Amino acid sequence: MLPLDQWPAAERGRIAGVLTDIDDTLTTEGAVTPDVLESLDALRAAGLHVIPITGRPVGWSEPFAAAWPVDAIVAENGAVALTRAAGGGLRKLYVQDESTRRANHARMQQVAQRIVREVPMASISRDSGGRETDIAIDHSEFVHLSQACIDEVVALMRAEGMNATVSSIHVNGWYGDHNKLSGARWILRTLLGRDLDAELDRWVYVGDSTNDVLMFQHFPHSAGVANVRRFEHQLAFKPKYVTPSERGAGFAEVAHAILSAR
Repeated sequence: MLPLDQWPAAERGRIAGVLTDIDDTLTTEGAVTPDVLESLDALRAAGLHVIPITGRPVGWSEPFAAAWPVDAIVAENGAVALTRAAGGGLRKLYVQDESTRRANHARMQQVAQRIVREVPMASISRDSGGRETDIAIDHSEFVHLSQACIDEVVALMRAEGMNATVSSIHVNGWYGDHNKLSGARWILRTLLGRDLDAELDRWVYVGDSTNDVLMFQHFPHSAGVANVRRFEHQLAFKPKYVTPSERGAGFAEVAHAILSAR
């Protein structure tokens, strides 16, 4: 993880868009601070695309998709996206069809209840009412689980045939082959008509946690906000650069690095 100031200006100057995690990357103590909103505005004004990709539920994401200067928010680890509709309001896009979502939802609720029964202190995340395509177990937002319990939750999800990832606050589980990377490919193709893999060197991914590893691995330009260091020993693939500051302030530093090279 190189210091952010070692990111060459020539590479920064070619960036066309920013893909970013939300919790503890855009947010600080759960809030989006003024410097982050100013950075999002500045990126939009400079003609860059910005798309947050999060494990948070689509219901939780709706007010932010409506208010933030972003192209879309991809929620629930690549399963569903929110974009602005032509006539105002929000449009919801899904990777899976309705019958698949309905069947998966029923199976996932059974898994969630098994986890709550079998893992000490485990509880369903408080934002679960807005979830449509996954489940989430709180490990650091309102409840603090030990690493052993987090590992047990992941193991149970995978034993039930689910995908499982660990963010800075939740353990997320879902059925389907989508993830943050496939969600990024899908929304760029669907919304912008762009092929992410054909122009990877024109995008940067910003994240903070173990559920960002696939993105850190795939993107030649990736940045971790400084709090990513708390997960450093768990990261099979690390971000190429790391910011001086944590959370939202770190994201603002990435935005400044990009804009200063244009």
